[in-house]
Amino acid sequence: MAEPFIRICNLHQTFGKQHVLRGVTLDIFRGETLVLLGASGGGKSVLVKHLAGLLQPQEGEIWINNVNITGMNERELGPIRRQIGMMFQGGALFDSMTVFNNVAFPLREDSELKKDEITERVINALSIVKLAEHGDKYPSDISGGMRKRVALARAVVDTPACIIYDEPHAGLDPVTAASIDIMIKDLQVSHGITNIVITHEIRSVFRIADRVVFMKEGEIYWQGTPQELQVSKDPILHNFIEGIADE
Repeated sequence: MAEPFIRICNLHQTFGKQHVLRGVTLDIFRGETLVLLGASGGGKSVLVKHLAGLLQPQEGEIWINNVNITGMNERELGPIRRQIGMMFQGGALFDSMTVFNNVAFPLREDSELKKDEITERVINALSIVKLAEHGDKYPSDISGGMRKRVALARAVVDTPACIIYDEPHAGLDPVTAASIDIMIKDLQVSHGITNIVITHEIRSVFRIADRVVFMKEGEIYWQGTPQELQVSKDPILHNFIEGIADE
């Protein structure tokens, strides 16, 4: 890996009496696909919200492309957020907007692009996710898998350097989940995008990950390659991969 695109340094976060992140330190390298694993409540979603500037750490630092974003205000975070797209769990599409307008929304809200430039970018983003002919439809008119792809198009429309995916496989059948994986990997290989993926879909881990980070109770419990994960004798990792409940 050439260099870290994101550096997370001793990150702590609490909500009330709950200590959600407990000193997370992690480098995420430019151009890799990193998968975050772990049981629900382990801190994965809270961690990635810090990377997009949606949360500020109680303690520690976040560096994006050699810039320390810790403590930045909303205006200062603007250029940083344009480097990072986020595909939210469930898609978070606007029901009252067409597919085209959902994808165009971030460009209209936070760019100085002209109308024809926005149209070109939206068409290109929809083409990447193979939905170019569905721009005039509404989210209610398309399948769950297609809605996920619209959310992915919205994440890439502003040509970010990095995309964060929060449970992109949730609610999808195995074939549709595999199609999402193909697109995620293609964005890495063909467009040089850094991918950070939260998932509980174990099959996807071995299809897309260059590196896996397993979080447990707000800490990094383990990290390594998918191949190292597959042969690990650690009982916590083994039980998670196999779906075996602790007795």
